[in-house]
Amino acid sequence: MGYKVVVVGATGNVGREMLNILDERKFPVDELAVLASRKSMGTEVSFGDKTLKTKDLDTFDFTGWDIALFAVGSDATKKYAPVAAKSGCVVIDNSSLYRYDPDVPLIVPEVNPEAIHGYSKKNIIANPNCSTAQMVVALKPLHDRARIKRVVVSTYQSVSGAGKGGADELWDQTKSIYNPTDDKPPKQFTKQIAFNVIPHIDVFLDSGETKEEWKMVAETKKIIDPNIKVTATCVRVPVFVGHSESINIEFEDFLDEDEARDILREAPGIMVIDKREDGGYVTPVECVGDYATFISRIRQDSTIDNGLNLWCVSDNLRKGAALNAVQIAETLGNRVLKKG
Repeated sequence: MGYKVVVVGATGNVGREMLNILDERKFPVDELAVLASRKSMGTEVSFGDKTLKTKDLDTFDFTGWDIALFAVGSDATKKYAPVAAKSGCVVIDNSSLYRYDPDVPLIVPEVNPEAIHGYSKKNIIANPNCSTAQMVVALKPLHDRARIKRVVVSTYQSVSGAGKGGADELWDQTKSIYNPTDDKPPKQFTKQIAFNVIPHIDVFLDSGETKEEWKMVAETKKIIDPNIKVTATCVRVPVFVGHSESINIEFEDFLDEDEARDILREAPGIMVIDKREDGGYVTPVECVGDYATFISRIRQDSTIDNGLNLWCVSDNLRKGAALNAVQIAETLGNRVLKKG
């Protein structure tokens, strides 16, 4: 006996990827409903070899359904997630709405699966920000060994993190560079994204940091340890899929780079590709479509007593969003619901 699963926002990039991953990982689905806004109702989406038509989110009855994977914005989630949760359907939310709610667990299954039991307070589980998810997968096994004091992270985030509009803008602007009569001014982003980098993701806060940078700080503390100090600079780059991060870590105890490499090789969800030669590292192009978080360029930081540097790359539509949500559903099933 399997689960009755709902995918909310099934026509978007993340929703479609959720459907792909549910099929790829053979999640025990007995019945599947795909929902979208009324304007997208009837749009066809694929689930394995099946083609499904989306239903209207506004009129859908969640009663009797087990799990709802939400891949819509915070406004829609605020309206519909409590309805689903109240009906007894467990919501796994990909938006930022519930991430900082103390009564909602924020889960990365390789890092804090035991927190899953906290879902019962509101019947909702939060999926972290894409840039946070891949970083904490790398940090947690190292923290367990040597206790992390401080993290300095610079991100290089792909345009797909801004949705389909972001990818379209990069595509259109790149073509227009070679056609002087076809000007494509910024719409999705604040400046030209083609052949450029933009040190601005989400809104600016009074502190001078952006909300994306604040999210990385707050979520790392909630998922791993509130005592870890984190400072982030988040940058949008002209890459279609795959987020990259340069991470500098200061530990309480000394951790040799070779031991760190061994720890990460054994850690769940991580693939270490770290050869000190041309091409002996992973870039976003190679990570697309993969489940793993890739770690490269592991090396000692000689400017502090207990420091390491590393390079972290992952498919943001997968580990940063859809894959992590499905892994949460798997964890919920294995530890709590126990069907399938």
